[in-house]
Amino acid sequence: MLLFLSCRTRPLSAASVGSVVVQDRLYELVRLFKGRTERQKERLVDPDESEGESPSASPTKAAPAPPPPPPPPGEEKKKVPRLPQLPKLPLMPDWLRAVIEYRFPSSIDPYTDLIYVIWLFFVVAAWNWNVWLIPVRWAFPYQTPENIHLWLLMDYSCDLIYILDILVFQPRLQFVRGGDIVCDKKDMRENYMTTERFKMDIISLFPMEIFYYFTGVNSLLRFPRLLKYMVFFEFNDRMEAVMKKAYIYRVIRTSTYLLYSLHINACLFYWGSDYEGLGSTKWVYNGKGNAYIRCYYFAVKTLITIGGLPDPTTVFEICFQLINYFVGVFAFSIMIGQMRDVVGAATAGENYYRACMDSTIKYMNSYNIPREVQNRIKTWYDYTWKSQGMLDEQELLVQLPAKMRLDIAVDVNYAIVSKVALFQGCDRQMVFDMLTRLKSVVYLPGDFVCKKGEIGREMYIIKQGEVQVVGGPDLQTVFVTIKAGSVFGEISLLAGGGGNRRTANVKAHGFANLFILDKKDLAEILVHYPESQKLLRKKAKTMLTKDKKPDEKSGVKEGVEIIPPRPDTPKMFKAALKVTEQAGMEGTFAKLQKTYRASEAPSSGSPVPPPPPVHRRSPIPHALVQDDDDTVSETADSSVIIRMTPRKEGEELLTVEVKPEDGEEEKKKTGEE
Repeated sequence: MLLFLSCRTRPLSAASVGSVVVQDRLYELVRLFKGRTERQKERLVDPDESEGESPSASPTKAAPAPPPPPPPPGEEKKKVPRLPQLPKLPLMPDWLRAVIEYRFPSSIDPYTDLIYVIWLFFVVAAWNWNVWLIPVRWAFPYQTPENIHLWLLMDYSCDLIYILDILVFQPRLQFVRGGDIVCDKKDMRENYMTTERFKMDIISLFPMEIFYYFTGVNSLLRFPRLLKYMVFFEFNDRMEAVMKKAYIYRVIRTSTYLLYSLHINACLFYWGSDYEGLGSTKWVYNGKGNAYIRCYYFAVKTLITIGGLPDPTTVFEICFQLINYFVGVFAFSIMIGQMRDVVGAATAGENYYRACMDSTIKYMNSYNIPREVQNRIKTWYDYTWKSQGMLDEQELLVQLPAKMRLDIAVDVNYAIVSKVALFQGCDRQMVFDMLTRLKSVVYLPGDFVCKKGEIGREMYIIKQGEVQVVGGPDLQTVFVTIKAGSVFGEISLLAGGGGNRRTANVKAHGFANLFILDKKDLAEILVHYPESQKLLRKKAKTMLTKDKKPDEKSGVKEGVEIIPPRPDTPKMFKAALKVTEQAGMEGTFAKLQKTYRASEAPSSGSPVPPPPPVHRRSPIPHALVQDDDDTVSETADSSVIIRMTPRKEGEELLTVEVKPEDGEEEKKKTGEE
C-alpha cells in the first residue's frame, strides 16, 4: 500500500507528459475530422444549406462533365447533314487593316504627328488651287458655260477641305500653357478660337458666291479664300523639320516664288492686251497660239529685263511696261538674294571644310612638311568629311543642352559600350555620364593606334572598320584582327603603377573610326560613383592576373612581405663591438663617459673636453701588403685604434688594437671581409 501511494505521488517524467499531450492532440484531430465528415454529408443531402459556417476546402479540380445521354434506338442510324464549307476569304492587306482599325485621335501634336503633316498637304493644295487659278480664270477665257460645273466642283471641294480643317483638325491641336502641354478638348477648342488664325479662317470662308446671282460666276469673288495663307507657312516649317535635306525644299520654294510672280505678270499682260484689243498694236498679244504660254514668255522677258520686246505705243502700254520693269528689278533682285542665302546655308558645312583644308595645306607648305605626310593628312580630311559630313562632332553637339547631348550619346554609343565586360554591373547613370565623354577619331590604313611600351591613357571602342594586333621583328606579323563593336585598352583606364603600359602593337587595317575614352575623364566620373569605382578596380585586378603564365600560378605562393626585414649588421661593425666587449664596460666607452662628466664639473682649471676621433694615415708598414694607404681611427685617449688596410685582391683587412692597462697584454682582433 505504501508503495502504491508513493507511485501515485511521484511526478511524471518529461517523456510521459509529452506522450499525454500528443494523445490529446490526436483525439482533437479525430473529433474535427468526424465533424467535417458529418457536415459534408449534410451538404450532399441538402445542397441549399449555407456554407458560411463550414470551413473553406482546398481548391480541387472540377469534376468532369457527365456524358451525354445515348440517342433513342430509332435515331441511331440517322445522320446529321453536313453544312457546306464556305470558301476562305483572302487575307486583308496590312495597310487596309490599319486604315480600318484607325481611330481619330482626340488630340494632335502639331510638331511630330505625321497625320497632321499629311492633312496640311491637302489644305495647302486647296489653297494653291485658289492662289494659282483665280487669276487665270479672271484674265484668260478658260472658264466657259460648258465647263463651269467642273470649276465649281473643284471650288466647293476646296471649301470642304477648309471647313474640315476648321471643325476637325484645328480644335484638336495641342498647345503649351505655362510650360505644360494641354490636351483637354475644351481647352484646345477655346485656345483655337482666341487665335488670329481662327479669325482669318472664318473670313476666308465668307460666302461671296451669293453675288454670282448679279455678276455671274466671277472667280474674283473667291478672293477671300487666299486669306488662309498661314497654313502655307506652317506646312513649310513642318516639311523642313521632316526632310533630311531641308535646303532642297527651300530651293524649290524660292523657285516657286519666282514662277508665281511671272504667272501673275502673264495674267496681267493678257488682261491689258484684251483691254487694248487683241492684235490692235504690235505690243499687245495678237491672239494667235496658246495664250497662256505666249503671255508667260512676255512676262519672263519683261521681269528679267532680257529685252527684245516691241516698243509700247499708247500711254497705257507705256505705263504698264514701266511698272513691269520696276517690279521686275526689285522682284528679281529679291529672288536672287534669297536664292543665294538658301544655297549658302546648304553649302555652309562644305565651305567650312574647304577653308580648314586650305589653311592646313598652307601651313604644311610654309614649314616644308614632307609630301608623304601631306598626302596622309589630305586623305584624313577627305575620308572624315565623306563619312561623317563634319570634321568634329563635338562642335555640333556643344550648342545642345546636357540632356539632349546625353540622349544623342545614348542612341549612338550605348549599344556598343553596354557590351564592354568592364562596365557591366556598374551604375547605369555612370555609364550614361561616360557616354558624353567619348570622342570620335578616324585612323588611316596603317596608322598605329597604340604601341607596345607606351603609357596607356585611353580606352578604344571600334565604331567602324578593323584593327590588327601585330608583332614580330618588322611588326608585320598579324596575331589577331579586332572587328567593329569590340573594345581594347580598357585595362589601362584603371591599372596603376607600371600596369598601365601597352603590351601590344595595334594598328588600323583600313579606315577605322574609333571612340576614345580618356583615363582622366573616367577618373572625374568615378569620383561620384564609389561603388562602381570599387567594382571596376576589382575587375581590372582580375583581368590583370588572368593573363599570367601557368608556372607563376602553379608555383608555391610566397608570402608577401608587408614590412621589409631589418638589414644585417655589417661584419666590420660586429668585430669592433666584440673587441669592445672584451675590453670590458670600463673600457673605451666608459673612459669616454668619465672624461665627459669630469669636464662638466665646476672648477677653475677644468680640463678641456676630449676632441672627437680623428682619422689619419698610418706610416706603419704592414708585412702582408706593400702599401702605406691605410685608414686609421682612434679614440681620444688612444685606447682603441681601428685600422683598415686595402689589399691587392680587392679585399680589406680590419685591425682593432686595444692598449693594455695595469700590465695586461695587448689584445688584437683581426677580421677579413
